[in-house]
Amino acid sequence: MMVGAQPQRILTVSELTALVRDRLEQGFPDLWIEGEVSNLRTPSSGHCYLTLKDQNSQIRAVLFRTGVQRLRFALREGLQVIVRGRLTVYEPRGEYQAVLDYLEPKGIGALQLALEQLKEKLAREGLFDASRKRPLPFLPRRVGLVTSRSGAALHDMLVVLERRCPSLSVLICPVSVQGEGAALQIAEAIRTLGQSGKVEVIIVGRGGGSLEDLWSFNEEVVVRAIAESPVPIVSAVGHEIDYTLADFAADYRAPTPSAAAEAVAPVLEDLIQGLEDWRARQERAMQMRFTLIRHRLEESGGMLSVRTVPLQRHAQRLDEYTSRLGWTVKSSLATFRQQIMACRHDLGLSSPLERVRGAMVLVPQFLKRVEQGMRSGQAFRLQAVRSLVQALDGLSPLAILARGYSIIQTVSDGTVVRRAEDLSVGDVVRARLAEGHLLCSVRQVLPKS
Repeated sequence: MMVGAQPQRILTVSELTALVRDRLEQGFPDLWIEGEVSNLRTPSSGHCYLTLKDQNSQIRAVLFRTGVQRLRFALREGLQVIVRGRLTVYEPRGEYQAVLDYLEPKGIGALQLALEQLKEKLAREGLFDASRKRPLPFLPRRVGLVTSRSGAALHDMLVVLERRCPSLSVLICPVSVQGEGAALQIAEAIRTLGQSGKVEVIIVGRGGGSLEDLWSFNEEVVVRAIAESPVPIVSAVGHEIDYTLADFAADYRAPTPSAAAEAVAPVLEDLIQGLEDWRARQERAMQMRFTLIRHRLEESGGMLSVRTVPLQRHAQRLDEYTSRLGWTVKSSLATFRQQIMACRHDLGLSSPLERVRGAMVLVPQFLKRVEQGMRSGQAFRLQAVRSLVQALDGLSPLAILARGYSIIQTVSDGTVVRRAEDLSVGDVVRARLAEGHLLCSVRQVLPKS
């Protein structure tokens, strides 16, 4: 240090590091960085430590636990990313680093990357194998629906099911199809319906939307619930161009909810017509066979004249049996058709739409009861408040003043006078009455009697 020169300030290492940190944080409060992830490390604290590098340089970075929890995809070595953050100094080691608050993969969206990662994982486990797919039941008695109560998909499926097969029963399990907690609701509904033993096939679906809107059907918990279902699952998520992981795990993928309803419900009229066609073919086949047998018998009768009379008797009996068999087949099919039509009529009366219409009649009555209950409760609480107000009025000092009492205070400091000996002759006091105030002069102090 030179004699006579101004002394230089000597900094400690901590002071110098703090100055560098302040300069960095002020100079780079918000910046975007592009680089490759390396040296990735996630300790038990949940924070994520990594190095961003390019061909020539590298920088340490940290993404704290709250930011890690917001990531939709899994970070991995070698991933090209774009990050946003600020520069600072990690003082214990004197190293500068980037504190990140946003991170996304370069060239592909975070949701799309998360989708591809989960798809690869579940495919390795065999959840999408074609060998796991089960055929849909030909004529189910009851179908389960897992969808939103208020969505158009539910209405479309009910209309199609009612039109194609009125005798088909429907069990609806309403859920949220997007947003926080929707995936857990969908998975729980699939398990509940599958384990209930009340349905033979389940349709899981909703209308179209963006990747974010359909994301609940890409969640691992939903895909595993579909794969573990004891009954076949039909996936009907979005429109024809929309694909989710639920589609790959389901036993059948329908392009729309309406198409899913068509896949599980045959047309009842077509079945009846098919039975009629089958009856007619069987009748024609039997008539042809009996005719052939008759011709053979006749030929045999001509060749064996001695057997003519018995053969004629057999031919007559054959005609009688043919007539009886034809009548029996027609009668049995007519009875079967009447039974089908009766079941169709009875089940049509108990369809979900009819039950909903009947329940809607009760809604105005429930609303009226709720309104009456609210009015009654409001009147009760209003009376209670009035009683409390009256009780408070009775305890109020103003009520005491109204009965003729007064409050005496000194003019100098406003002290309330409780004893006569606290005053002297000539003191000026203020008397507060129920209405107004009085300034009084003490002329005489009387002892307590």
